[in-house]
Order: sequence, then C-alpha cells, then structure tokens
Amino acid sequence: MYNSKIIGLGKYLPDNVVTNDDLSNMMDTNDEWIQERTGIQERRWIEEGSEDTSAVMGAKAAKIAIERAGLTKDDIDFIVFATLSPDYYFPGCGVQIQDLLDMPTVGALDVRNQCSGFVYAISVADQFIKTGMYKNVLVIGAEYHSNGLDKTTRGRGVTVIFGDGAGACVLSREEDTTKGILSTHLHSEGKYADKLIVASPSIAHWVPEIIEAGEEDISYFPYMDGTFVFKHAVVRFSEVIMEGLIKNNLKKEDIDMLIPHQANLRIAQFIQKKFGLSDEQVFNNIMKYGNTTAASVVIALTEAWEQGKIKEGNHVVLAAFGSGFTWGSVIIKW
Repeated sequence: MYNSKIIGLGKYLPDNVVTNDDLSNMMDTNDEWIQERTGIQERRWIEEGSEDTSAVMGAKAAKIAIERAGLTKDDIDFIVFATLSPDYYFPGCGVQIQDLLDMPTVGALDVRNQCSGFVYAISVADQFIKTGMYKNVLVIGAEYHSNGLDKTTRGRGVTVIFGDGAGACVLSREEDTTKGILSTHLHSEGKYADKLIVASPSIAHWVPEIIEAGEEDISYFPYMDGTFVFKHAVVRFSEVIMEGLIKNNLKKEDIDMLIPHQANLRIAQFIQKKFGLSDEQVFNNIMKYGNTTAASVVIALTEAWEQGKIKEGNHVVLAAFGSGFTWGSVIIKW
C-alpha cells in the first residue's frame, strides 16, 4: 500500500475583474448587500471573445501544477477533471485536457459533484494511487459559470456569488504512509437535490421545449434555496471535518490549515468559530474570486501554499459541501 502526496499545485483565473459595483449596474443590488450576505467583494468572469473555457482554464492550471511537480506531461498516468460547467454536454473535459496538453493516451475521468467536486476527485485519484494502479494523477477543478447566470435582478441571489477559474494538482505515490493524504470522507443526501439545481436542459426537458416555452421557462438558470443550503452546510461541514480528525486520532487543535470550499464567507467563519481556529489556521479567498465551485478548494489550496502558509509536516484539512447534496473532507499530512 502507498499513500498519495500532492507534489505540484497550479491555478488560473481570468483577467477580467467584476466588482460588486459592476453588478449594481446590471441588477438591483449593491456592494453592502452582497458583502453582508456572502463576504464577496469581486469575482473573475471570462470576457466575451476570450479563448477560455472550463477545459482551457483547466489546462492552463494543469501546466503550472505539472511544472511545479518537476514532471512532464508524459509522466502523468491518469486525469480526473471536476466541473459542473463542462464545455460540452458530452464528452467531458477530461479528454480535452489529454488533447490540449498533448498527452499520451492516458485515461480521463470526469467528476460531476459540483461544489464537492475537487474533494471527490482527489479521493478518486488517491485510491488509484493507494492501490498501486497509477503513480502520478492529474486532478483538476475548473468552472465557467458566468456565461450561464441570470444577470438580472431576478437572478441576483445566485449570480452575485459565482466566479470563473481553475486549479490543478498532481498527486504522486508516497511510500511513507504517515505522509500525504491520510484519509478522505464522502457523503451525499439526494433528497435535497432540488434545493440547489440547474434543472434544464436535461433529457426529460430538452432544448426545443425550453425555446418553445419562451421567457416563462427559466429552468436553465441555477436555482438555490440559500437559507436551506446554509443551514445544512454548517452542520455537514462540522460533521465531516470531525469524521476525518477522529479517523486519524487528531483533535481540533491539530489542524494547522483548514481550507473550506469557498461557498460563502459566513459559512467559513461559522466553522472557524466552532472549531476555535485562528485567522492563520483558515484560508479564505472568496472575497476576491467568489464561489468557483469545483475549482474553489484547489485554487485556495494553491494560494495558501504559494503564500507560505502551508509547511512540511502541517495537518491540512480540505472540506466542501454543495449541490446534491454532497459533502466531504480530506485529511493531509503535508
């Protein structure tokens, strides 16, 4: 048996910064309203005419991660790509990465677990490495939200939250099983699927029906019962973090760095207070980027590492909760 270890991290954000004041020119909202509810000050949205897509951004982040890992594209044995906003209905973005990076014909897997996507993806990659099947696995989280949001007052409760971006990491075989990813913990509760959903297009409600319905049908825009999601998120975040700590005989005090999914700054602050963690023990960047869903954890992890906030020997905890409902945690000995 082996452990897997993160040996390279990378991120990519579009250049275009959209502030809360910019959004107030599109819809009935304002900076104070957005910051009070979410903590977000600005986000990145892909500009019209840009080459960027979920796959393209993912490839840009992946190149950085592979280079920092001291590897080449030919050293990668497998690709796991997490997103809720793929370039196509099918095929998924994983195969596009294989093409964009001109890789050998390695396998590529897509994970569709939305806000929990990166946590699920890293768990899958971890198992491939632990069983000895692969040595180096590229894991990517990327989202292109901005082209699918309702940018009117009707959609402001959701639209102000989301941003575009991508992050990537390379997991590699680690023979010392006291290091690297110690455990992952995954859960779901599908009875609440309709609380955070994009219902269409689907095979049951395909594009011609949406067009025929006209403006009355807005099922292709994201819907979120924000209060309901918030109440469940704070409970599940706490549970799954504790599950990981208990599994590894760790206490709250052993957490050196908690990186929560960047869904809402208020959720992160609630968890921080509940676990008695200092500002230096929790990393948030939702203020700058908004919620980048499957990309948020890996973008934040990359930034925390770049800023020297994660050091060898640290206990790092990743946690996420989102649509599905799905949630999970990852316990790492850096």
